[in-house]
Amino acid sequence: MNNSTVYLRVNRVAPEVCKAAVQVSIADIHEAMGPAGRLGLMSPRMRPLNRGLRIAGPAVTAYCAPGDNLMMHRALYLAQPGDVLVAVCQSEGSGAQWGDVAAQYAAHKKLAGVVVQGATRDTDDLERMRFPVWSTAVSPIRPDKRGHGLVNAPVSCDGVIVNPGDLVVADGDGVLVVPRDQAAAVIAAARERQQREEKFSQVIREGGHPWDFSGAAACYASLDVTEIDSAFDDA
Repeated sequence: MNNSTVYLRVNRVAPEVCKAAVQVSIADIHEAMGPAGRLGLMSPRMRPLNRGLRIAGPAVTAYCAPGDNLMMHRALYLAQPGDVLVAVCQSEGSGAQWGDVAAQYAAHKKLAGVVVQGATRDTDDLERMRFPVWSTAVSPIRPDKRGHGLVNAPVSCDGVIVNPGDLVVADGDGVLVVPRDQAAAVIAAARERQQREEKFSQVIREGGHPWDFSGAAACYASLDVTEIDSAFDDA
């Protein structure tokens, strides 16, 4: 790439949808999306630096040249409070996209978090800061700041298409992207699912069994299963 394109504006998912989304787990949102959930789910290698954090916010995107994070910095400068910065560097180990200085600025600016296809560094400091970071790699290699790329254009991050303004949600299970025009309906369905599962907790407290109410018993009964009332190695 020998030129760059930067879009200064983003049409963001509504703030009230983001506020509702952060109250729901990735698992529930993924289930609510149906088959489309697989298209929006980043791979298991996209892992949180800190466990126990959950974020939801509109995507601002950066596509960076190998070994370079200039466009990440431009996206970070343009980002607004509550945004999730999604940075992509295809040559993932060629230079860190994210570190402690960027995280300090992002925290001061009240960004929701960052998702990086590529490397982060200063990880001990980032863990102490508890700033929400998901990435595919860790490397101390210093990046350049002179490469071409894209800002606030569609990117493919860990195999998932992310359009600027899409809803990005992340927790200990991973990172999920919900298209902006579907986000309100998906989060409403996810909250309904969450409420149904909360009722299961009461059923368990009252002596119920997941074997019965999860549908496992019915599925098991439909199989050709031989049950033997002995240990496998009994004489």
